[in-house]
Amino acid sequence: MADLQALAETVINGQKEEAERLTQAAIDEGVRPGEIINGGLIAGMSVVGEKFKNNEFYVPEVLIAARAMQSAMAKVKPLLTEGEMEVKGRVAIGTVKGDLHDIGKNLVAMMLEGGGFEVIDLEVDVSPEDFIAAVTEQGANVIALSALLTTTMPSMKDTVDAVAEAGMSGKVKVVIGGAPVTQSYADEIGADGYAPDAASAVDKVTELLA
Repeated sequence: MADLQALAETVINGQKEEAERLTQAAIDEGVRPGEIINGGLIAGMSVVGEKFKNNEFYVPEVLIAARAMQSAMAKVKPLLTEGEMEVKGRVAIGTVKGDLHDIGKNLVAMMLEGGGFEVIDLEVDVSPEDFIAAVTEQGANVIALSALLTTTMPSMKDTVDAVAEAGMSGKVKVVIGGAPVTQSYADEIGADGYAPDAASAVDKVTELLA
């Protein structure tokens, strides 16, 4: 019988090859892909998120765990049938215009994926128009904005304003984060939420979509 708890442990410990092996073993035994993802991979990443919030894990451990999860996920995803995997929401994430930093943004994207969200990664230097396009063309219901430079933070306001101008306020949620970003800045520009770190971002997006 496939041991999904052991699979979760390999994710927590960042054992990429072992995670892939156990995932393949579960597939070979006929375990449903949705069960493998929820009971093994996402279960493991949620423990990682908790440890990260409690300062028991730091960024390197989270990245290693996320890589293990993603490589195992790559084996399962093609086998998912329509409707088998309940996607909690679709998040368009990117570092705002003028900013090329992506480590924090990548970490949040990995944690969101590990939390059961579909992630549309727009990469870096993303204009307000590109974020809006992700909503209109790809059906994103959350926009996640990252900035590491105080000089690029005004682009967050531009994006929030663009959402309002497009008549999407209330229909799509805007979450912001990054080293210089604060809750008071989120309030000031009218963003729907602020997250101080990657694990909190998953909680915040979950809460906004509830």
